[in-house]
Amino acid sequence: MKILMLTWEFPPFISGGLGTACYGIARGLLKKGVEVSLVLPSAQDVYFPLRRPGDVDLLPVRFLDSKKEAVFKSEHYKSVSERLLSLGISSQPESYLEPGFTGSPVWERIVEESETSVSSFRDILRTLTFSEGENIFKKVREMTMRAFRIAQDLDFDIVHAHDWLTVPAAVMVQRMSGKPLVLHVHATEFDRAGGWGDERIHRIEWAGMEAADRVIAVSNYTAEMVHSRYSVDTGKLRVVHNAYEATKEYREARPRRLFKDPTVLFLGRITLQKGPDYFLEVASRIHDRHPEVHFIMAGGGDMMNKMIHRSASHRLRNRFLFTGFLNHKQVQLILRSSDIFVMPSISEPFGIAPLEAMARGVLVIISKNAGVAEVVKNAYKIDFWDIDKMVETIDRLIGHPEEVRRIAREGAKEVHKIEWDIAVEKIIKIYKELSC
Repeated sequence: MKILMLTWEFPPFISGGLGTACYGIARGLLKKGVEVSLVLPSAQDVYFPLRRPGDVDLLPVRFLDSKKEAVFKSEHYKSVSERLLSLGISSQPESYLEPGFTGSPVWERIVEESETSVSSFRDILRTLTFSEGENIFKKVREMTMRAFRIAQDLDFDIVHAHDWLTVPAAVMVQRMSGKPLVLHVHATEFDRAGGWGDERIHRIEWAGMEAADRVIAVSNYTAEMVHSRYSVDTGKLRVVHNAYEATKEYREARPRRLFKDPTVLFLGRITLQKGPDYFLEVASRIHDRHPEVHFIMAGGGDMMNKMIHRSASHRLRNRFLFTGFLNHKQVQLILRSSDIFVMPSISEPFGIAPLEAMARGVLVIISKNAGVAEVVKNAYKIDFWDIDKMVETIDRLIGHPEEVRRIAREGAKEVHKIEWDIAVEKIIKIYKELSC
């Protein structure tokens, strides 16, 4: 079986849980003997044929011969214009900024061929064509052109796309090839915006779900959201929970303290969806009872400045620290230094970060409505809005460190059983439904 996979991020280029999930899925598929061709945005390269589990650890390089001599894909372009063409953009970059510029003849062909498609998809192509001032829509347009061009030279049985950013590319490849489309929903605009959000993105998501032959939701919570908000037929809706693969390094690593006193961690995007304001309010109340406790807010996002000002107004001083965006190694250090991980997300389709924290032996407190709450037992599950309950729980745990260590140990054992192999078997079963 051959899969054409479209995703917006993949290691080592990760900004969130999507890249981690796609890595686990791709590696698991390869272990099961499924061939994967991976198409990524231009910042990461163009196209990777993955044939062995170890291949995913060597990106952004690809094997060229049986000797496994790896070279950068970009070295194969004879000129800058050839490289730009492979990316689906003009060989004259300055024209890319002119009003009304659509990108290249590739884009014009895509728009023309969409005339035979459903009206909802023509609408999203118009969105991508005329949203000239917004970089994200330009990048989605480039991704669509790249995938459309590359897919014509590939042999595959099924298209597997992840989230709205790859929907235009996935639908056009589906139309061009006649192959089945699986759309993997890791989050919706309702989740990311904490409300209605951008109507254009909703239209893209809806068109993708309408066109898809199967829609995979990462949790029952997300499946309900997809069904109720986007009217997706339950007959083509499937639930496949995410997982986490803890390496031997994780299992053997010893704690490395930053502070001798208890440390409570928030790790994620500092946006409305993740509930950083709830975390800060909890920290303020705990600080009144336990001034020795350190709180760390790790990550970046559009609410960061607001959180900095609020922490100052609460006079938390050096007991509430901001790290900014962290790379992989820095995340591991911060986890190994923490005692309690708190994820007070308003809307959380799944949430891989708690699994990563559990694997590192950290006790976790998560929102009741988070998708990850459906698969873990050794975690405290509290409504994101119930600040009183969170404060009460953390207050008690600080006074009983032996309970923290006990639950953390049980959580570490549990998370090691939540493997990608189980999720991948379910995904392959969905592939087989479409190839019968």
